[in-house]
Amino acid sequence: REKGEDAHLLVMTATPIPRSLALTLYGHLEVSTIDEMPLGRQPIKTGLRKGKDRDKALSFIREQVTAGRQAYIVYPRVEGSRGVRSAKAAYEELTEGPLSGLRVGLIYGSLKGQEKSTVMEGFRSGEIDVLVSTTVVEVGVDVANATVMMIEHAERFGLSQLHQLRGRVGRGEAESYCILIADPDEKLTEDAEARLNAMCETTDGFRISELDLEIRGAGQLFGTRQAGLPEFRYADLIRDQDLIEQARQVGDCIAETDPDLLGYPWLQERIEALTASGLTIAESG
Repeated sequence: REKGEDAHLLVMTATPIPRSLALTLYGHLEVSTIDEMPLGRQPIKTGLRKGKDRDKALSFIREQVTAGRQAYIVYPRVEGSRGVRSAKAAYEELTEGPLSGLRVGLIYGSLKGQEKSTVMEGFRSGEIDVLVSTTVVEVGVDVANATVMMIEHAERFGLSQLHQLRGRVGRGEAESYCILIADPDEKLTEDAEARLNAMCETTDGFRISELDLEIRGAGQLFGTRQAGLPEFRYADLIRDQDLIEQARQVGDCIAETDPDLLGYPWLQERIEALTASGLTIAESG
């Protein structure tokens, strides 16, 4: 903004969150989609299991470690809460029980910076076999030797978040696995079931983002709320993509021929009404 009114901006994302996908469909963004896997990588096998199958999943992790691989086990919380397994408690339980004898590390967001770096370096170098973690490993972690991602209480995570976590494995040439563990004592909500089924059905990040948009909603187009129902009564951002594109072309034409909307006072009033409560979007980055 300091160097000129016309910004040159490149927006990149591995998995668009619902609002960013809505802005892509509705805004003035030229979209390039890279939908090919890097050379040599294989699709990640994803399975949904109940808590009663946890021991089998942990045995599988031990088998993978014995074969020279590494694994992540992710929890939604660092500290325990009623009915939810935590990373700290699980670390103690796993090192003394199912994963005893393996080199297990623990990492979470509030861990001191130096300790966090030491744990991550240990995992990258292969000194740690299994990394017990919260979602702090969701982005920016690239360990090609890691082949198993086990996610506890998977029903508590968003779809894009689950997909991001899954993306921590399958970064090498070896076959990789994502194991979703759902709470056996908790009935899944319709949305939670849809998220978990979507994870098992596809590894396509763009399809995941579309499903996430359908489940969570697009959020505000003129505001900062990233999910929830958009301000439409009839339109659907996925179903009506062609119609939205036509509307955008008409809008571009009007903006070019009558930028002050002098011939469209009703349109100017409508735009002002729509943006009045959401102008903070201009300062959101």
